Amino acid sequence: MLILGIDPGLGTTGWGIISADGNRLSHVANGQIRTDAKAPLAQRLLALDTALTTLILTHRPGGAAVEEVFVNANPQSTLKLGQARGVCLLNAARANLDVGEYAARLVKKSVVGVGNASKDQIHAMVGRLLPGAAIAGPDAADALAVAITHAHHQATARRISR
Repeated sequence: MLILGIDPGLGTTGWGIISADGNRLSHVANGQIRTDAKAPLAQRLLALDTALTTLILTHRPGGAAVEEVFVNANPQSTLKLGQARGVCLLNAARANLDVGEYAARLVKKSVVGVGNASKDQIHAMVGRLLPGAAIAGPDAADALAVAITHAHHQATARRISR
């Protein structure tokens, strides 16, 4: 099954698609969606929605996973991040994808082994788990980590339900 991982952001949203076959994971694609910081908020959210729609129609994932919002020191930043995350959730739901939501600490713990891992550690571990993947930056690495976390949680749920 293909899994789309999303690291939402208004300025840059990272995305990554992996193939999960049981415990075997492989890289399919990854990238970053950037919005124009000078554009009105509504236009930036529309650009994010349009790019995600194209991505889903191109790759046809069977599931999606989105990182949860963490609270910033700046409430305006948190609000904008929440709006971008809402677009990501809406887009995946519109495509009838089962969507998992994961806290950043859980993603870090799942991929690196500790909940306070740095972006560099996440990037390095994603590279080890998905050999040969040319990762398009830290936001794409985070998105791939979210997809990996989702794949692990799905595999665990299948083993428990048997």
